[in-house]
Amino acid sequence: MRHKVAGYKLGRTTSHRRAMLRNMVTSIIMEERIETTVIKAKAVRPSVEKMITLGKKGDLAARRQAASYLMTGEAVTKLFDTVAPRFGDRKGGYTRIVRTAWRKGDGAEKAFIELLGSEQVLDEKRQKRSEIRAKRAEENRKAMENADAENQAQANMAANEAEGKTEGSDKKE
Repeated sequence: MRHKVAGYKLGRTTSHRRAMLRNMVTSIIMEERIETTVIKAKAVRPSVEKMITLGKKGDLAARRQAASYLMTGEAVTKLFDTVAPRFGDRKGGYTRIVRTAWRKGDGAEKAFIELLGSEQVLDEKRQKRSEIRAKRAEENRKAMENADAENQAQANMAANEAEGKTEGSDKKE
């Protein structure tokens, strides 16, 4: 019996589980939304909530605690500068788990775990990505047109040279 035993083992060793959860918390803070299995999302939710609570405290000790758990300095900076102030008046429940589909390989149920209020940030990211894609597509289209024009010019030059040689051979006779 597992009386009073909290958390999920997730079929991993302690060190692997801890590293995975730390990576997931860092990714959630950086990306504001990740897709994972429902069980992993439920396992990582308390850690994310604790990190945001530390971010709301905002003192040096909280920053050091967050830095010891999160994997990158960028994540710590983003947590304290942008994510935590967004939840200043909220007393908890900073994340949302949205179930999506079943994974094809093993049938595990997948879900998004995201920070509340991240819709605006995600929309901005989508907008930037679409602008970058449009820009790349335009550059590729121009490059293709230039390459086609160069190929056409080379073909015309080769045809002109071939005509010149045949005319020249006709003149010699």
